[in-house]
Amino acid sequence: MAIDPNQRPDPDDLLAQLQEDEQRARRGRLRIYFGASAGVGKTYAMLGAARREQQAGRAVLVGLVETHGRSETAQLLGDLPRLPLRPVAYRERQLLEFDLDAALARKPAVLLVDELAHSNVPGSRHPKRWQDVQELLDAGIDVWSTLNVQHLESLNDTVGAITGIRVHETVPDTVLDAADEVVLVDVTPDELMARLKEGKVYIPQQAERAAQNFFRKGNLIALREIALRRTAEHVEDDVRSYRVEQSITQPWNTAGAILACVGAREGDEQVVRAAARWSGQLSVRWHAAYVETPHLRRLPAPERDRILAVLKLAEELGAGTAALAGNDAAAELVQHAQQLNCATLVVGRSQVRRLSGWLAQPGMTRRLAALAPWMDIVEIGRRESVRRLARLVQETPAPEGAGDAPRWQRYAKAAGASIAITLAATPLRDLLDQANIVMLFLLGTVLVALRLGRGPAALAAGLNVAAFDFFIVEPRLSFAVNDLQYLVTFVVMLGVGLLTGQLTAGLRFQARIAASRERRAQSLFELTRDLSAALLASQVVELGEEAVRHHFGGDALVLPTDAHDELIVPADPLPGFDRPIADWAFRHAQPAGLGTSTLAAHGWHYAPLQAPMRVRGVLALRPAEPRWLFIPEQRRQLETLARQVAIALERVHYVEIAQQALVDMESERLRNALLAAISHDVRTPLTALIGLAESLAVSEPPLSARQADTAHVLAGQARELATLVNNLLEMARLQSGKVRLRLEWQSVEEVVGVALRMLRPLLADRQLEIRVPPDLPLVEFDATLMERVLVNLLENAVRHGGPPIELRATATDTQLVLSVRDHGPGLPASVRGREEILFEKFTRGEAESVRPGVGLGLAICKAVVDAHRGTITAANADGAGAVFTVRIPRRPPPELPPLTA
Repeated sequence: MAIDPNQRPDPDDLLAQLQEDEQRARRGRLRIYFGASAGVGKTYAMLGAARREQQAGRAVLVGLVETHGRSETAQLLGDLPRLPLRPVAYRERQLLEFDLDAALARKPAVLLVDELAHSNVPGSRHPKRWQDVQELLDAGIDVWSTLNVQHLESLNDTVGAITGIRVHETVPDTVLDAADEVVLVDVTPDELMARLKEGKVYIPQQAERAAQNFFRKGNLIALREIALRRTAEHVEDDVRSYRVEQSITQPWNTAGAILACVGAREGDEQVVRAAARWSGQLSVRWHAAYVETPHLRRLPAPERDRILAVLKLAEELGAGTAALAGNDAAAELVQHAQQLNCATLVVGRSQVRRLSGWLAQPGMTRRLAALAPWMDIVEIGRRESVRRLARLVQETPAPEGAGDAPRWQRYAKAAGASIAITLAATPLRDLLDQANIVMLFLLGTVLVALRLGRGPAALAAGLNVAAFDFFIVEPRLSFAVNDLQYLVTFVVMLGVGLLTGQLTAGLRFQARIAASRERRAQSLFELTRDLSAALLASQVVELGEEAVRHHFGGDALVLPTDAHDELIVPADPLPGFDRPIADWAFRHAQPAGLGTSTLAAHGWHYAPLQAPMRVRGVLALRPAEPRWLFIPEQRRQLETLARQVAIALERVHYVEIAQQALVDMESERLRNALLAAISHDVRTPLTALIGLAESLAVSEPPLSARQADTAHVLAGQARELATLVNNLLEMARLQSGKVRLRLEWQSVEEVVGVALRMLRPLLADRQLEIRVPPDLPLVEFDATLMERVLVNLLENAVRHGGPPIELRATATDTQLVLSVRDHGPGLPASVRGREEILFEKFTRGEAESVRPGVGLGLAICKAVVDAHRGTITAANADGAGAVFTVRIPRRPPPELPPLTA
């Protein structure tokens, strides 16, 4: 059985598919339980499926599930293995969050992570939970999650307009599109409202407010319809992917997609409008396509503009547009419809032909029906076209092709070629047989068709027949013939000349189209290759501008962003460039200017540089031929160029961040090594200095009062310096990464006592209040390091606060809370609202403080607390002073064995 070359799979596509399958096999699978609103039963359905998976023998782990007080959901959760939540401090509160690191360490077969759109607490590794899920999937873990329709980014505004309530936690549509499975959980609005009244959705107070606002029946009906449609779109993508993988060309009429066939005749905008209207009525996708044949390529500029206008109208009405190229428009349209899985073709009615029978060529409708009998074809009546492009584009002449000469010159060259062949063949008439001379004339026709096109080839064929009759055939220099058989020769010669000219011109057209596509692919390849070697944003900008100018001509500007998220515009931009329009395109992430629906009369086109993570700048273009931006194929080329530049800018940005991080890490390592070395060398003479100063104070004979004060000050300053050295050593030890916590069950009261004894000289004349409950349970921590935390916090309160100083310790079921408060002036105004900077190394709350210290005490506290997976915060206390609060997670202490008599 013969294989159609057009249907033979492309080797590059097969290789890309294999690589994609291999990557997908390593990656975990994402299943999303999708619903119209809260209360439809997404979490319940997910837990039920998880129980079935567990019974089947798979390792199922609950990473996080929100029951919202629903007893049925909590009962179904039951004894499923759960991952402990991670306590996170936020605004003087302790919040429990999903523990990503613990989930990666456990690596279950299936992990349940509820509420995909949730925003993580500031300071977490990822700002959004869906980003946590992406990391889990990359680690090869299957993840199940839940999502409501109002949390989809593209539907956020639509749902907000319907319900009057705008949600701020959103998920990019690409997350849902990339999900391996989407399970729609659906209930009727009446059933959902009944659940709300029964308290199965919210508690009674919340349920009453919800029933008056979000949970109105009209809202629920609309949300249900949106959820059903969005799920159907995902299923449709799955069908299309399956058809591509299985090489199925015949359309499956599952969605009823429509393809509007745009031609060169007047009135084709009626075809587009009818297709858009039916698409809205049937709620299906639709597309519009135009096939540029060699004949249509030679149309004058106004008619080509009309075709582009119809395509732009289709794009404005929501269609996906395409400009195809080929000799057979019907065959190209059928192939395009098969690729898009369109089962309905909408075409304009063909003009009534006067010829009939075998002389009449079939119209577009009949040709489509013959090529695709399984498709539905709808004919639309034509009316006069009133749709035109903007005047800016109409005034620009449209060349018939790159390098084409004016029409009269091409026909003059064809006539000259016929004259040249005649002059060459005339001397050979007595040497060669007439059949061979006919071949010379036919060769001339083929060369003319190859170089000048179909029309000049037809002229050359006619002139060659006349020249052959006049100069070669007897009687010469006359159009009369002695033998009527020459008439057959003339007819065959003319027919063969026209046919070969037609075929050659068609091949020439296909070759030019192929060469154009090859140039576009080559330019993209060269740009990608050059961008991969760029290490600076300026190099990316230069390469991007050069590539855009090379392809579109005219002027081009690539405008990246600076550290403040502002566009970097040249000091002397090109004439016509408009900074406010570029800013608008950047802020709204939408194209503007020429060829768009926003400020279309402007002479420049502004395209946002959309990278995977964010918009990285704007590409501004003033093309040499404005109409190129209305051709879908050229538009996609521009979008691809912009995408490549955006990805390169984002890569360079992260390379710079990584390089800076490496420099900072190396600087930190060298600084810690230097501090450790210096501190060790200084500690020994300091110990001797402290001993000598204390010995002077008790020496015999006794010192005078002035000498005793000097010895006391000397000992105090030496102890201050010793504290600084100890802090430097402790910080270097903590940041070396070699510290291992000696976690043991400790008495908080004993640790507090040791810290107070260490600070006895400093606290001798200070008012101190200690509040440690006698029944405080044992807590598991490193006693030595926690003593250092309390010493640094108390020392900080003495030096920067005022009396009395309060030390409190309390315990809950999940954490130990230690707080140190003073009654001084409180935190400096310079750090209010950004208190976290107090815990950075070499940072002091008062810029011009004369008190001793280098700003390491609080940094050490934070390092120790972080090592215990706890949190430390600073805030102004009620009334006066500052309060530092340490929270350490705890678990119940082990039970002591019973005492035996």
